[in-house]
Amino acid sequence: MKKIEIFKLIKIIKFCEGIRNLQLNEKLKMFEEVFAPKSGEKILILVDIPHNNIHDNETWKKRREMAKEWYESFKEMGKKIGFTVDFQKYNATGLQNNPIPKDVLNKADDANLVIAMTEYSGSSSFVALCNKKDSNIRIVSMPGAEKRMEKTAFRANYAEVNSYANSIKKMLTKAVGAEIIFSTGDTLFIDLRNRKGMADIGDCSKTGQFINFPSGEGFIAPYEGAPDEIEKYGESKTKGILPDNQHDNLMKYRVEKNKIIEAIGTGKKVEERRKFFNKNDTRRNIAELGIGCNPRAVVTGNTLEDEKVGGLHIAYGNSDHIGGKTKSDLHIDICFPKGLPAEAKTLTLINDDNSKIELIRNSRLRYELL
Repeated sequence: MKKIEIFKLIKIIKFCEGIRNLQLNEKLKMFEEVFAPKSGEKILILVDIPHNNIHDNETWKKRREMAKEWYESFKEMGKKIGFTVDFQKYNATGLQNNPIPKDVLNKADDANLVIAMTEYSGSSSFVALCNKKDSNIRIVSMPGAEKRMEKTAFRANYAEVNSYANSIKKMLTKAVGAEIIFSTGDTLFIDLRNRKGMADIGDCSKTGQFINFPSGEGFIAPYEGAPDEIEKYGESKTKGILPDNQHDNLMKYRVEKNKIIEAIGTGKKVEERRKFFNKNDTRRNIAELGIGCNPRAVVTGNTLEDEKVGGLHIAYGNSDHIGGKTKSDLHIDICFPKGLPAEAKTLTLINDDNSKIELIRNSRLRYELL
């Protein structure tokens, strides 16, 4: 090989090493800003794994590879700061927000910082762990996370996201209702009385904190009209048609008194949803109204990131982990930002003085109001 060719090859190798070092430094900076690991702490990285009839897929495999990469990066970081890192696998639950196995929760409870890169969300179990009396843990839940997010939503300015999410939280707390018009022509009213907004701000530095990552949303559990509050506040006023973007063909659900009472239409998919809701009546509960506010998030069909895009998402199922009254075996989000088959064209918050704020217009969050 000629000297000039060797010289060029050396330059290419050094350039590639420089890019890798830059990417690693950016990742470590993100770890410091969002997770803030401290000397003496125990960090646990969790992954779920396929088993029996729960089959693997390429995205899931790559997520486990990313978890290993993060594990190695945290180990390098731990040598300098003085914390330890462990890695734990467990059998996947098979449903979003199905309870996490007790032995896994016990393992997590012994750590200070838990980062869960899973296929199936365990957020409801993790929130309960963070809320335990005298808890010494903080948890980052990353169901469905993809490595490409290191170039999109992971890289948001989280000081900015913090400000946006807290502004939405205050607006939701003040509101008594939300009027939604979908691109399908359907409308839905969500009752927000007697509930407080919450914020996912991209900061998991303090004991007791729980976040989804990537972060960036303000959210609230709708008023369900539970037995212990119905005498004072009456039945829930949540009513209308809820489109569902999650399936091969767009579905619609009829909602009354904050419950999905009917899957509209005919066909195999619709019948499957009817059986799904009939299996556990608590799944019918409208559990969350959320508004994404991460400017770096992009729509890809991945719920974890889609729900952080500046737009609306609505969940059904479990709500007691976010201030609601319903306990269920799952919590499933449906996202409606610009770019999906059904978009939330407008979302208008109604305050108790009858004033209104059109927070979403033309399927986009109005950041200028935050």
